[in-house]
Amino acid sequence: MGSTLRITPPEDYCLSRDACSYGYFLLAPNRWHPNTQTFTRVLATDAGVTRVAITQPGTGERLTLRCDRALDRASQQQVRAGISRMLRLDEPAETIAEFHKVDKRWRKSGRGRLFRSPTLFEDIIKTVTSCNVQWPSTVHMNRRLCEVLGDKHDAGGSFPTSAKVARTRPSTLRARCRFGYRDARTVELAKLHRKGAIDEAWLEDPATPDDDVRAFLISLPGIGPYAAANIMQLLGRYAHLPLDTESVRHGKVVLGMTGTDAEIMKKIDKHFAPFGEHRFRSYWFELWAFYESKRGPAHTWDQDEVGSTFTASQL
Repeated sequence: MGSTLRITPPEDYCLSRDACSYGYFLLAPNRWHPNTQTFTRVLATDAGVTRVAITQPGTGERLTLRCDRALDRASQQQVRAGISRMLRLDEPAETIAEFHKVDKRWRKSGRGRLFRSPTLFEDIIKTVTSCNVQWPSTVHMNRRLCEVLGDKHDAGGSFPTSAKVARTRPSTLRARCRFGYRDARTVELAKLHRKGAIDEAWLEDPATPDDDVRAFLISLPGIGPYAAANIMQLLGRYAHLPLDTESVRHGKVVLGMTGTDAEIMKKIDKHFAPFGEHRFRSYWFELWAFYESKRGPAHTWDQDEVGSTFTASQL
């Protein structure tokens, strides 16, 4: 019989809203089941790979984590830590309330938290696979990465560790996972992470200035301004915007902006500046609201049907 764990979330936490809040919830090995409002994830622990199914009876109530194998205490702690990071359970209700004071539009819905991965390494690789590519290719790259390099499970592979990716030939990523030009950069990033050259504690420390974090991230292989800004929000640093073609589309279609792409990006940056330390939240939830206006609330999305076509350019 598998282990059953429970986590008490912040009093305002809602699994269906807060898990289905950012596109990475649609990427392997994550899986949202709209019929049962259950989130599942294949996780690798020291005791082996396990499938974790997460449910919540109602907002603010305890999360139940059902693992399909018995876990020792150390592995249980690994599961708790990974799920807590992924669901942003470290952001208290007071932080979200502060955001709602800055941007009152999202107070009624309670939106504020943004889904991310259980580890920074996974967030970095998912960001790399989402740059300069259409969303279906991002979906495919992550699925194949888990299938080819992840620890095997009946429900699919886990996301591979940096040690596993570091030992992989770039040609394997290109041929079997369709990583294209990202192949060598991904392996190099994995090697840096494995060696400890990517200091997660320093990057996540609130005392580390945003400018220093951004400069470090841009120094990494394959990380440009867009990717750096996106990784920063995944680190909980919401004052920067990862602007791309979707931003231009949003500026034109939703905000009624005109001009060249570069001019619109500058206008968007200025438009969201008043939201200060929460500006990415305000920006993202505007984008997310547009997606949901086309395909319905994210917690109703079928991953195979909607998940590969939810970006605005394909709606």
